[in-house]
Amino acid sequence: MSNSFIKLHDLHFVPFISENEIVKAIDKVSDGLNHDLKDKKPLFIAVLNGAFMFASEIIKRFDYECEVSFVKLASYSGTETTHEVKELVGLDQEISGRTVVILEDIVDTGNTVEVLAKMLEEKGCSDYKIATLFYKPEAYTKEVAITYTGIEIENRFIVGYGLDYNGLGRNLTQVYQLKSNNMTNLVLFGPPGAGKGTQAEVLKQKYDLVHISTGDVFRYNIKNATELGTLAKSYMDKGQLVPDEVTINMLNAEVDKKPNAKGFIFDGFPRNEAQADSLAKFLETKGTEVRAMVALEVDDEVLVQRLLERGKTSGRPDDADEGVIRNRIKIYYDETAILKDYYQKQDKYFGIDGVGGVDEITQRLSNVIDTL
Repeated sequence: MSNSFIKLHDLHFVPFISENEIVKAIDKVSDGLNHDLKDKKPLFIAVLNGAFMFASEIIKRFDYECEVSFVKLASYSGTETTHEVKELVGLDQEISGRTVVILEDIVDTGNTVEVLAKMLEEKGCSDYKIATLFYKPEAYTKEVAITYTGIEIENRFIVGYGLDYNGLGRNLTQVYQLKSNNMTNLVLFGPPGAGKGTQAEVLKQKYDLVHISTGDVFRYNIKNATELGTLAKSYMDKGQLVPDEVTINMLNAEVDKKPNAKGFIFDGFPRNEAQADSLAKFLETKGTEVRAMVALEVDDEVLVQRLLERGKTSGRPDDADEGVIRNRIKIYYDETAILKDYYQKQDKYFGIDGVGGVDEITQRLSNVIDTL
């Protein structure tokens, strides 16, 4: 499946349903039709323009006698349904006493199938069935039963495999969805002891975001011996750095688990420009982007004292040794400096004063996020 977005007219679309998934859905519908209608000599009525690809595949897969006809109706203008069906090409076949199958590319509001069902009833059709490749149950408002459904989808605007946006996109062999730019994706940084973990948890709840910690993702994959976890461990056991590609693939898998997320907080990633570029390219395939790098800024001496204090109860040896603490802080700034420059060039870097109460710092972060 293509990993990049496409542009049709003035809008961008991102991959949604692969060609392989579509083929499986068509096979499922075809199996049902062959099972139910083998001795009915059905009349297939394809609704143009959208259903031409779906109808072609369904008819090729029907193993028994049948007839084929076409009607053309319209109810869409741009990306919004007009809620009004205009008959463009009428039905002139004799259908009295026959079994008819309406082939639709997509059923959403149900306006088209309702009009067609009424037409068939008026013409004396003894039995009709609706077969659709895509079905939006959330949007469906009619009482006409949908007999065969390929894939149920959420109420979103899609193009491809016969579906168009103002005339374009029908020839695509996979399906794309309208790109959404509303996700709030943050890269959250802060030196050791800055309270980044605390703030990530607060922001996750406040903005309904998914918190992805690189450390947590690594531990999960290694503990559960996933393919990526086993691969990462093989490098770590040799004392080698885990390649960026492996880390990116782990994070990609986490993002894919939450297709309806309102946004993500990336914690501990990216660490360099190559990782930042990879993250940008991956998010682009999802129709979104990093909106901001937000970094908590705290004076070194405050951090040292915070961590030494934390070390009295945390049990972490790296919180008890001042030399180790100062080295961790230095490493953080060496890494962050590169990314600070990277995101500043895109006007996406925001430094936040990390000194004060938890609520105070949350408010400073919120003031930035609310402007994105």
